[in-house]
Amino acid sequence: MTRVMIVEDDENLRVAVAAKLRAEGLQVDVARDIATADRALRDRHYDCLIFDRMLPDGDAIGYVHARRQQGWGVPVLFLTARDALADRVAGFEHGGDDYLVKPFAVAELSARVANLCRRSATGRPPVLRHADLTMDCARREVRRAGVLLTLSSREFAVLEHLLARAEQAVDRAELMEHCWDSRIDPLAGPKSNLVDVVVKRLRRKLREPELIHTVRGRGYRLGSA
Repeated sequence: MTRVMIVEDDENLRVAVAAKLRAEGLQVDVARDIATADRALRDRHYDCLIFDRMLPDGDAIGYVHARRQQGWGVPVLFLTARDALADRVAGFEHGGDDYLVKPFAVAELSARVANLCRRSATGRPPVLRHADLTMDCARREVRRAGVLLTLSSREFAVLEHLLARAEQAVDRAELMEHCWDSRIDPLAGPKSNLVDVVVKRLRRKLREPELIHTVRGRGYRLGSA
């Protein structure tokens, strides 16, 4: 599921934008300053980030530039009341992918975010592979040793996330955040066993030899052994 974060200290604007994006089917996290956003970004993957430039703890342009220097690839849309050409150019030069001047129409912001999210999605290979497991993301087909498997949308989402992180431990909370929307599914909570139930079904459908391994105290890892 596509996840975005809005970093904006104006509460009314933050709420309005979040409501619009959620209505478009996106998962949305919010933060009012760079420090809060940074903590979230170290724990979660996002498909797009919306940064107000002037935040209580600094200009977001510096933060984004520093993260780009570290190899950070997530698309960024800057929001700002600063509409001078030099400001817009600086936004792009320091790592922004798009720049929207306040005041703006929320519908336009939504369209720009959708475009950036599509760009983010294309950064993932159209076909994910590990051992004899193949996932064609565009066709939504999964094959094990050439045999087509029938998966539910939730099973597909969990397997896609594990495949994208092959050989890495992925905790249950991360899978829950990326594959469920707690606002829509009332059973999707921090104490839910939904992840374990889906993984159990996936293991049965994937058959032997086992590809999804339990990482004690963490979650799961997709790997050959």
